[in-house]
Amino acid sequence: MNLHRILIIAIIFTIFISCKNEPQTTQNQEEVTTSNVVWHEEEHRPQFHFSPKENWMNDPNGMVYYEGEYHLFYQYHPESTIWGPMHWGHAISTDLVHWEHLPIALEPDELGYIFSGSAVVDWNNTTGFGTKEKPPLVAMFTYHNMEGEKNGEHNFQTQGLAYSTDKGRTWTKYEGNPVIPNTENIHDFRDPKVFWHQDSEKWVMALAAFDKIKIYTSDDLKSWTFASDFGEGHGSQARPWECPDLFQLTDENGVSKWVLLVSIGDRTELTAPNGGTGTQYFIGSFDGKTFVNENPKETTLWLDYGTDNYAGVTWSDVPEEDGRRLFIGWMSNWKYAQIVPTKNWRSAMTLPRQLALGKTDQGYRLVINPIKELTKLRGKNVSLGVGELGATQVIDMEFKPTLSEVIVEFDPTKATHPFGIELRNGRGEYIRVTFDKKFNGFFVDRTGSGKGDFYPAFRTTHAAQRSYNSDNVKMHLFFDKSSVELFADDGQINMTETFFPNEDFTEMALYIENGVVDFKGGQVHELKSIWN
Repeated sequence: MNLHRILIIAIIFTIFISCKNEPQTTQNQEEVTTSNVVWHEEEHRPQFHFSPKENWMNDPNGMVYYEGEYHLFYQYHPESTIWGPMHWGHAISTDLVHWEHLPIALEPDELGYIFSGSAVVDWNNTTGFGTKEKPPLVAMFTYHNMEGEKNGEHNFQTQGLAYSTDKGRTWTKYEGNPVIPNTENIHDFRDPKVFWHQDSEKWVMALAAFDKIKIYTSDDLKSWTFASDFGEGHGSQARPWECPDLFQLTDENGVSKWVLLVSIGDRTELTAPNGGTGTQYFIGSFDGKTFVNENPKETTLWLDYGTDNYAGVTWSDVPEEDGRRLFIGWMSNWKYAQIVPTKNWRSAMTLPRQLALGKTDQGYRLVINPIKELTKLRGKNVSLGVGELGATQVIDMEFKPTLSEVIVEFDPTKATHPFGIELRNGRGEYIRVTFDKKFNGFFVDRTGSGKGDFYPAFRTTHAAQRSYNSDNVKMHLFFDKSSVELFADDGQINMTETFFPNEDFTEMALYIENGVVDFKGGQVHELKSIWN
């Protein structure tokens, strides 16, 4: 009888414990789910730009398209919000707008940190890592040996490769790494950008080497031959040169040119147009071994006149039927990237952009516009009527101006003072994007944009002067929580800027400093968060 009672008590106790634990388990599941949802709601977190869930991110790497997926790898430090041991973070997208975070792709090893590089589809299986029926993805990157750098050596950067046969989900490092040793002891020897050159039927690599770009060729991505140098005396002499990209563009008239992108560091007194780091480009010809700049050596062409578009490169293997050259950059500046006022994460990417070739009075130039896929984020819409603007006019809208796309046009004939678009909040903070007829150029004014004590020159106004004349002023703007991107005059001028208001901007206005200007109308579109 006593044994029977003991068994009954034991059963009741087990049921009690089970019932007690069940709600606790459900609560924990809800907490995890909530945690996974709210990470993107942090202060200043962009809502339609890619950013890591947590910790530090910089340069985009290894961008390649394969079997319906755009891969975005990036420089990533998984244990801190400031720069440290570099890994390759990883995300994929089917539309370049919505992103899925994937596990880290490449981690440091005995050869060093994993610095920037590129990825390609080896369609002909020249490496032997896959098959022609199932070609491998091959990533080329820079190894950075910190011990060597600390010891005062100059050959601490070398080039390695890794491959994947499962659509980029897992990667195997090549046992023969490094494939390009640093035999010349070049202090900055990095950022390989690789592509298949059809005319010569060889792989080509553009590699940054402090004050120049080195060109290499290969049959199999494993053995490389030096072909040529480019850069002495060309363009901006700010150093070091970084993150090159070399590709061909054809305009609507069938004219083809080769474009070389080169990001520039800030270790010299020379800087990008508005301070710190930035990206220049060259236009010319390429024969499989040598790039020839067709502009005067002293001509410097800038990809973006804002302060926050750096280290950008383009996607490899975009299908021919698409035909676009697609670009993305790191939306920050090395002058202040590690000290911006975000908490659990640092940095975002720019919006993806299409690079095209345009002919001007000065020669061929890049024309840069936002990708068409961004229109799927549009929600509510406000149409702006035509009329004379004689005072700053608040735009009546039912959605947040900090999640918006603005397309406006002005006739500057009557204008005697700057005019454009302003966002502001109840604390009197503002961000302005304006055009000044006297200067014949655009300005982004973040002097009153909020937080800026983290860097002395953050609260400044930045300029982009036209090299052309036009009867109209067109502004295509994207405002996110902490950034603005301007695509002016159908993509002839770009400016990308970050800002950090103490509270979200709540009002948008057509702005004029004084006098009048003829407003030719426009649209303001609500943009939805990509994380919801």
